[in-house]
Amino acid sequence: MKIKSFLARPYASIIHTKVRKGMATAVADQQDILQQLIKVGTKTAFGKEHDLQQVKTYEDYKKTVPIRDYEAFAPYIERIKGGEQNVLWKGRPIYFAKTSGTTSGAKYIPITKDSISNHISGARDALLWYMAESGNTAFADGKMIFLSGSPELERVGAIPTGRLSGIVNHYIPPYLRGNQMPTYETNCIEDWEAKLDKIVNETMDEDMTLISGIPPWMQMYFDWLSERKEGKKIKELFPHLQLIVHGGVNFEPYKSKLIDSLGDEIDMIETFPASEGFFAFQDKVGQEGLLLNTNSGIFYEFIPAGEIGNENPTRLSLGEVKVGENYALILSTNAGLWGYSIGDTVRFISTDPYRLVVTGRIKHFISAFGEHVIGEEVEYAMLHAAKDHNTHIKEFTIAPAIQVSEGLPYHEWFVEFETPPADIDGFALSVSNYLREKNIYYDDLITGGILQTLKIRTMQKNAFIGYMKSIGRLGGQNKVPRLSNDRKIADALAAWKA
Repeated sequence: MKIKSFLARPYASIIHTKVRKGMATAVADQQDILQQLIKVGTKTAFGKEHDLQQVKTYEDYKKTVPIRDYEAFAPYIERIKGGEQNVLWKGRPIYFAKTSGTTSGAKYIPITKDSISNHISGARDALLWYMAESGNTAFADGKMIFLSGSPELERVGAIPTGRLSGIVNHYIPPYLRGNQMPTYETNCIEDWEAKLDKIVNETMDEDMTLISGIPPWMQMYFDWLSERKEGKKIKELFPHLQLIVHGGVNFEPYKSKLIDSLGDEIDMIETFPASEGFFAFQDKVGQEGLLLNTNSGIFYEFIPAGEIGNENPTRLSLGEVKVGENYALILSTNAGLWGYSIGDTVRFISTDPYRLVVTGRIKHFISAFGEHVIGEEVEYAMLHAAKDHNTHIKEFTIAPAIQVSEGLPYHEWFVEFETPPADIDGFALSVSNYLREKNIYYDDLITGGILQTLKIRTMQKNAFIGYMKSIGRLGGQNKVPRLSNDRKIADALAAWKA
C-alpha cells in the first residue's frame, strides 16, 4: 500500500462517522441552518427589505420570503456586480459561478467565503465515504481525471468568474495535484474537441484509477480513446481503473453503453452538484438514491410538483416530505440565495436517511396537450424499451408535433442509436407503452384518440454533438435537454436526421 492510500484510511473513517451522525440529526440540523442564515441575513440589503429581523420560525420565513427563480434574483446580482456590498450575504462574493440560463442568458451564481466549503467538502466526502464503505483506497495513488471546465477566470464586476468546475479546480489539495489529469494548460482550452484531443494524448498511456465527469462527455472521451487505441476497451487501457464518478444528468440512459466501453463493470458513484451547491451523493454503490447533504450551509424546501407555478404553493421543510412524491427543490444558502428555485425536481425514496433521486427539470417537460411528461418518465420508457429491443441509445430529446400534415398529433422522439433496433415501429410502440405506464395523462390522451403513438426520428452519428457544437455548448457541464414544450431544438436537429 502506498502512502496516499494509507493516509486516506483514517481520514475516510472520520468523514464516515461524521456523515453517519448527520443522517440521524438531519431535521434538527436543517432547523439550525435556517436560524444561522436568518441571523446573517438580517444585516443584508435583502434581509432589511424582507424584514428578516422579525422572522423567528419557518412559518414566519415562508410569509416574508417568496419563492424566486434566477430572473427574479437578477436585480440583486446586478447590484453586486456594481460593487455594492452586503446585498444578499455579508460582504461580497468571492466568485461568480457562471452557468447557462434559460430566459436570462448567462446566470451568475454567487459563491461566498462561507459557501465555498460546501462545494469542496461535498465532493471530498463522497470519495472518502466510498473509501470507508468499500475499503478501497488504492485509487488515491493513481492518476485521476476530472473532465471539467477551464480553471481560467474572468472578472465580472471585479469578482472572479467562471464555470463551477473550473473554480473548484483551484481547491484541489496539493497532495492530489500530482495525480490530477489533464495538465493545467490543457484544462484551459475552451474548444471542447481540441481539449479532448489533448486529454486523450496526455492520458492514454497513464495509469488512470479514477475518471469523473458528465456521462455524455465521458462517453465521448472513451470513444476517442478506443479509436486511438485500435478499438481496445477502457479497462484494457487502464487496468487499474477502479472508480467512475458522475453527475449532472440521469445516468441510466448512458450506463449500458459506458459499461460496454469499459469492458468490465467497476464501481460507480453518482453526485448531485450544481453552481448553487453540492446537494447529495450516492452512499450505497449499486443502489438507487443519493444521500442529501443536510448540514452544509443549505436550507432545503420542497414544493409539490403539481403546484409549480402557483402563486402560493405549498412549501415543505425536510421533515415534512413524503416518500414517492415529486417536488421542486428550493434553496436558501450561505451564498445569499433566499427561497431560490434551482429548477430541479426530486423524489425521495427514503426519509431514514434522506435519500432522493433527481427526476427532471421544471422547465424541461412536454405538456402541449395537458400531459405534463417529465424527464424521469421518458428516461424510464427509453431505458426499458432499449432493453426489450436489445439496442443502445447514445442520446435523445423529445418535442411535441402539433401541426401535422395528416392524422393526430404526437410526441416526436429524436434518437441517436448506437445500435438501431431491428423493428423501429415496434420500438416506438414499446417506448409509448412504457410512457403510458408512468404517466396516466399521456395514457388518457392515447386511449381517448387525442394523440397517436409517438414517432421515432433516427439521427445521424454524432448528431447531438454536432447540434451542441453549433450552439457553442459542446462539452464541459453542458447537457442536452431531454424534453422541450416547443419545437426550437427539434427544428434545429432537422439537419442531422438520418
